[in-house]
Amino acid sequence: MNLRIASYEEYQEKYQHSVNDPEEFWSDIAQTFLWKEPWTNTLNWNFTEPKITWFDGGKLNITENLLDRHLETRGDQVAFFWEPNEMDADGKTITYRELHAEVCKLSNAMRGLGVEKGDRVCIYMPMILESIVAILACARIGAVHSIVFAGFSSNALADRINDAQAKLVITSDGLNRGNKKVDIKTMVDEALLSCPSIEHSIVVNCTHSNPEMKSGRDVWYNEIMEGQPTTCEAETMDAEDLLFILYTSGSTGKPKGVVHTCGGYMVYTSYSFQNVFQHEQGDVFWCTADIGWITGHSYIVYGPLLAGATSVIFEGIPTYPDAGRFWQICEKYKVNQFYTAPTAIRSLMGHGLEVVNKYDLSALKVIGSVGEPINEEAWQWYFDHIGKKNCPVVDTWWQTETGGIMLSGLGNLSPMRATHAGYPLPGIQPVLLDGDGNEIHESEQEGYLCIKFPWPSILRTTYGDHERCKNVYFSNYDNYYFTGDGAKRDANGMYRIIGRVDDVINVSGHRFGTAEIEDAINTNKYAIESAVVGFPHDIKGQGIYAYVVVDPSKMDDQDTIIASVMDSVSKGIGKIAKPDKIQLVSGLPKTRSGKIMRRILRKIAEGEKSNFGDTSTLLDPDLVIEIVENSI
Repeated sequence: MNLRIASYEEYQEKYQHSVNDPEEFWSDIAQTFLWKEPWTNTLNWNFTEPKITWFDGGKLNITENLLDRHLETRGDQVAFFWEPNEMDADGKTITYRELHAEVCKLSNAMRGLGVEKGDRVCIYMPMILESIVAILACARIGAVHSIVFAGFSSNALADRINDAQAKLVITSDGLNRGNKKVDIKTMVDEALLSCPSIEHSIVVNCTHSNPEMKSGRDVWYNEIMEGQPTTCEAETMDAEDLLFILYTSGSTGKPKGVVHTCGGYMVYTSYSFQNVFQHEQGDVFWCTADIGWITGHSYIVYGPLLAGATSVIFEGIPTYPDAGRFWQICEKYKVNQFYTAPTAIRSLMGHGLEVVNKYDLSALKVIGSVGEPINEEAWQWYFDHIGKKNCPVVDTWWQTETGGIMLSGLGNLSPMRATHAGYPLPGIQPVLLDGDGNEIHESEQEGYLCIKFPWPSILRTTYGDHERCKNVYFSNYDNYYFTGDGAKRDANGMYRIIGRVDDVINVSGHRFGTAEIEDAINTNKYAIESAVVGFPHDIKGQGIYAYVVVDPSKMDDQDTIIASVMDSVSKGIGKIAKPDKIQLVSGLPKTRSGKIMRRILRKIAEGEKSNFGDTSTLLDPDLVIEIVENSI
């Protein structure tokens, strides 16, 4: 099934069609999928309640679209190449036919444990093929999966299980991460002490660590799969039935359970995957994300499988056994489309080009960026040395809440500009608003990025708390979805994401995006990475506080480094953007997915010493203590 746009002119035509008649546009695309019953209404919506339904009344099962309908034409095609943590260990492949059989077996096993349509299932697993099987088995029987990144603490896991009232946990004994083996079964056991809704736990034997198994609750994956039939009738789902819940941390309070539903999410993830990456049959796609994040959901599992793609799934980390591991894998599998995060790119830049140039990356056709705005230096390095100046960089902008990519180039079809996400995909109607909610039409003006019309994979609610969904996403501006991001639009209509709205600093009436200042700082020879936040200033309204990561061995010469950083900002932007305070640090507080927790840095800049809200996603809590102790 080919939904791929073939030219920039066709993109412009499709985009105009999607704005002029969105219902017809998406209905035409949706009809290319397998439905058990047709829908009665393509779209009903308002952004006041909010209430959005797509393909209302339509009946389907998403796994029949990503597995069953492929069996006749590509049953023996590889669905996934699985690359293990250890470079010298044997990898695995699984074809579409084999994946279908495994999903059916686990579906039958889960039904045997009493899991029914609408029940919630928590998945807390490493990057192994069984994780994919678990996700799809939930979807096949109509259970709602809630994947929790397998690096979260037991408390964070328990919070998410209890919020969803999950009935089953699927996990493993442990996971391999670089030169470490991590015991995650113990984490699950600790979490389940306070999770009365859980009836069973299925455990994959991944690291052979021989964990304690609780009788009557815990069952081994391989044992429960044994003897199960390799066929399983797929549950009939309404287009608006829940497909999954994915928790995302807010700036305050407990994590939000973002809800996505079956029909619209299916249509949009497939369409966006094929067009952003310009995927063709026979290509090998690799998204380096973890399945615990929305990127993994949409562009490891659902989007590629719906398109009948072959993908790579990687158990390990980019720097083990050395910093060439990503590039070694690209060479090994002849990867055509590569999708990773700016954090990873910046980290790998520091290891030099020797570990890049030893590998053949000539199969690459498109390289992508996801997770945060990419700074110009990282963009240029990525384009020059990974893409060899031949591959377009698709700098994608989207969110857990959007379900799929919203702003991006389309492979090599559309114009490309460093640090700019690019144009909206068909069906996406972005606007920039000023503080009063008026649309900004002039170019090169910063504004609040909002969306004025629904798209199929827009979130439907936050699980168990619809009022929170309304307040966070639909209450800031009447009749708009508020992204929480600031952006600019250039004279050609290309969007550049400035950062979260609270990451835009107003200094003496001049507004600066934190990413812009960070870009300037990161050009400095001493700077490894940086994060900039605003803090209250008696004269300017807001001052600029910069946290700059430098080599600890150079900390003795802080005055020289700070003066040099100031000079870089002056040269890069102007003296008005010079930071009021620069703190040299050994690292930045990040989530396990690599995102900087800027709200913590803002609180430290404001003089807060504790009370940082939800920190369950922090990779290294001790780093926060160090930054607080040395704050200015």
